[in-house]
Amino acid sequence: MKIGLPKENFNQDTRVALIPANITRLMKKPVQVLVQSGAGDAAGFTDDDYAKAGATIVTDRAALLQEADIITLVNAKESQLEEIKSHGKPGQIIIGMMDPLTSAAELAKLADGGQTSIALELIPRITRAQSMDVLSSMATIAGYKAVILAAHYAPRLFPMMMTAAGTLKPCRAFVMGVGVAGLQACATAKRLGAVVEAYDIRPAAREQIISVGAKPVELDIEAENTETKGGYAAEQSDDFIQRQQQAMANVLAQQDVVITTAAIPGRKAPVLITKAMVDAMKPGTVIVDLAAETGGNCELTQAGEIVVHQGVTILGPKNIPGSAATHASQMYGTNVENLLKLLLDAEGKLQLDFADEIINDTVVTHQGELVNARLRELAGMPALNPAPVTEDSEKEAE
Repeated sequence: MKIGLPKENFNQDTRVALIPANITRLMKKPVQVLVQSGAGDAAGFTDDDYAKAGATIVTDRAALLQEADIITLVNAKESQLEEIKSHGKPGQIIIGMMDPLTSAAELAKLADGGQTSIALELIPRITRAQSMDVLSSMATIAGYKAVILAAHYAPRLFPMMMTAAGTLKPCRAFVMGVGVAGLQACATAKRLGAVVEAYDIRPAAREQIISVGAKPVELDIEAENTETKGGYAAEQSDDFIQRQQQAMANVLAQQDVVITTAAIPGRKAPVLITKAMVDAMKPGTVIVDLAAETGGNCELTQAGEIVVHQGVTILGPKNIPGSAATHASQMYGTNVENLLKLLLDAEGKLQLDFADEIINDTVVTHQGELVNARLRELAGMPALNPAPVTEDSEKEAE
């Protein structure tokens, strides 16, 4: 079995899907790892590091894509998918982040080439799959970096300071949405000395907010079905969002830093902060919108841009995890490594067991079909019977 690690070429991403330590551990099984020269340079991992870990360095990218039985990527999207379709082979396994809930039609084209694609965003939120959860890994980095960005742009220091020139009041930081990114943002802002408050529609979030040293903000509004099966905040009605915005306006007007994290998988991010709410905020306030790439939680957010509106700075960062490429790659690589250990048996042979919830939920295309039930429903396609596990299908990628 040959595992291929190409260099990322989507939006100049600096991350890499496997680091040398992952390869050292993977090669305890009878596998060969092919690494494109320069694949890890931007993340701080050299060709020599990979060679010492036992990998074979390949200079010809097209040859690597053709030869590898499994291709591991951070971004298995758009240009990289087109490239794989051009140079890949039937039975090949592609593993990476694919934006599957918004790209079902594009991913279905992989089936035409007979390739099996595994979308890491679809890893189920079950205990056994936590070590493979790339969304949580990347959200941890995003939450941390959001606070660092806010501290850089804010005209105020975060901690209270007693100085000869007088007492400096601590920064007030408010986090909207306390999933993995939000909780990390709360903890980081607290460590920097800010007075931290947070809000989430999920009742269970209250204890989580308190556990990281923040104060829960409670609004006098009720929501139904606040949490999805996967543990995400559920999408709310327009009426609820309007009432939430009205109740939130007074809270926002008191803050120095606001970090928004609300996202709905496969959908546009909900607008939590309107232009009118920004108008009422203090000059010098900084908003870091972690949902910028999916439309933004602030009405004025521009993805990849810095907007200043009446003295309020609104940051719409893109690919925050890529700004901490070394640790992002370490976490992502460990997630991929753990998935590969599930997919490969002791002899290094592929085992796609669709009775396993992890495999069933994450495999998008297989044996010429779009097999993922969730994506077929989104694409308006009829349901399939569970994909059969055959000896021939396993041998295709050996």
